[in-house]
Amino acid sequence: MIVFCVFLVLCYDLVQAQFPRFCVTGAASKSDSCCPLWTDLSPCGLRSGRGICRDFVPVFNQSGHVPQYNDDRLNWPKYYFTSACECLGNYSGYRCGDCKYGYFGEKCDRKITIVRKEIRELSLLERKRFFSYLALAKITKSQDFVILYTGDRHHKDTYRFVDASIYDVFSWIHYYSTKPILKNGTFDDSTNYAHQGPAFPGWHRLGLLFLERQIQLMTGDENFALPYWDWRGEQNCSICTNDFLGDNDEQGFLSQYSYFAFWKSICSGYNYDDSYCLAADDFNQLEKLHRKPGANPHARSLPTVQEVEDTLNLEHFDRFPYNRYAQHSFRNALEGFLNASDGEFQTTMHNLVHNFFGGTMGEVPISSNDPIFLLHHCFIDKIYEKWLQKYNATPDVYPKNDQPGQGPDECATPYFPCYTNKYFLHWSDKFGYDYSIYKGM
Repeated sequence: MIVFCVFLVLCYDLVQAQFPRFCVTGAASKSDSCCPLWTDLSPCGLRSGRGICRDFVPVFNQSGHVPQYNDDRLNWPKYYFTSACECLGNYSGYRCGDCKYGYFGEKCDRKITIVRKEIRELSLLERKRFFSYLALAKITKSQDFVILYTGDRHHKDTYRFVDASIYDVFSWIHYYSTKPILKNGTFDDSTNYAHQGPAFPGWHRLGLLFLERQIQLMTGDENFALPYWDWRGEQNCSICTNDFLGDNDEQGFLSQYSYFAFWKSICSGYNYDDSYCLAADDFNQLEKLHRKPGANPHARSLPTVQEVEDTLNLEHFDRFPYNRYAQHSFRNALEGFLNASDGEFQTTMHNLVHNFFGGTMGEVPISSNDPIFLLHHCFIDKIYEKWLQKYNATPDVYPKNDQPGQGPDECATPYFPCYTNKYFLHWSDKFGYDYSIYKGM
């Protein structure tokens, strides 16, 4: 048992996730607006100058026509809310009760830049604190957000909202974004809102920021930073030991001595296209974490140093057709559909790491339940940051495209309040973090 001490904030307002409790439960559920009162008793803290309530303007995509989709996530979050808070200055959050990423203080005027380190750079105390914070996030009920489940995506009146822990809210966000898109009553799994398109690196950047911020607020530790794992050139998983992310048995289940031995995966076990997160309210029905690093005959080792360098040498952020078949595309190579070394379409980079682990990590919708997901995606984000700086990139390079939910001015789905997809082509210092240099990168 790890002994730890955390300093809980007496009153904190968790931020940037979907379905604020205030807007979907009780009397609030009868309204299409999500502009909750702040402590000054005005919507979005208007009297305090924190924000104003704004109606949503449909964006859809850049072609100018409205697609004939009936997916609840399309034109996010218009399906659920007609208006929401637009925060001013450095304020943020669903009711403008928090600060933009990187800012702290009652007036959000104190900037902090944290440094994300490679997990093997952490001291023993830092590593145990990280695992303790994750354990706390896994059992601490989110006071501000609920998750959605339904066994019938075709009918809105069957949708239900249930409580979840802070970490499970994070995992649910990834799950929800990756479900097949409902179009004219049928499901299309050729794309989703977080993958196979230009939104991929920015969407995951926002996800990491979300969880990192939740842990900062939950613990009162403003300097907390997620670590990353530099997997370049490894033949085996060097952090798959009980001192780090956990060993596993021959069946793939984590050792009883692992920090995560008894973790279960939210939304696991019922991967049906027409449902959302069945058994979300029944802990006994959920699957335990499992993984078998290196067991996949098509993914026995991890991406090499050269493959990372070749990916970074691709100058174009993304190219037509802006999906898994885009050539000469940094995004497509980083995501792992394109081999940047030879231009062939094959599994590499991000995708190869997921396949290498199999188990929970190998099931894309629920992969974020495994904490290795965090370390892996922090390194993907570090590569992304290196590319942004190498080419002095700005949000202007985000391409217009017809991928559902992946237009530059569409809201990153399902984060709330709205962040446009192109916004996350800003460099990391805008969001209050940087990366350490490890093994020359």
